[in-house]
Amino acid sequence: MNILIVAATNFEIISERVMRNTTLITGVGMVNTSIRLTKELTKNKYDLVINMGIAGSFLDSIEIEDVVEVVEDNFAEIGFEDNLDFKRFSAFDLKTNYVVSPKTTLKKVKSITVNTVHGNDKSISEILKRENPQIETMEGAAVFKVCEEFHLDCIQIRAISNKVEIRSKDNWVFERTISKLNFEVEKFINNL
Repeated sequence: MNILIVAATNFEIISERVMRNTTLITGVGMVNTSIRLTKELTKNKYDLVINMGIAGSFLDSIEIEDVVEVVEDNFAEIGFEDNLDFKRFSAFDLKTNYVVSPKTTLKKVKSITVNTVHGNDKSISEILKRENPQIETMEGAAVFKVCEEFHLDCIQIRAISNKVEIRSKDNWVFERTISKLNFEVEKFINNL
């Protein structure tokens, strides 16, 4: 099976078994991810794309260091403000939500993909009310969209490095979180 591993940064991939596959480091954010993944898929053929990386959790039930499978993701910011209300475009054929079939035994979550990670109580409260997400990333829905355009199977596996809260880097956990992420991705690949 020809697998493409997609991550935003080099430091998210540490497993030698994972690195034996073709890896694509896109850079942070949905624009970088969309451009680099599209270029790669135009040049090379794959059977599966695995998007792996860290994420922030909105819920106490999803703890730091948990590894989860994203089965629903959306571009949370595509729409317009109508005074105090946020609305999605309904007059255009803009797909912003992606639902995929589960492929692991990991906890299944709903994510949002954002340009700006949430870091104040007001915006966190508003996005929870509007979208009811469990986690947030900056690339996930972009991977789902590009893979859908290429009719290519994909999976998104995320490890929780922090809570979505007022920015406090002292509360973030990277080393153990990334180790657990790589362990789960390696286990998934070994079971294919």
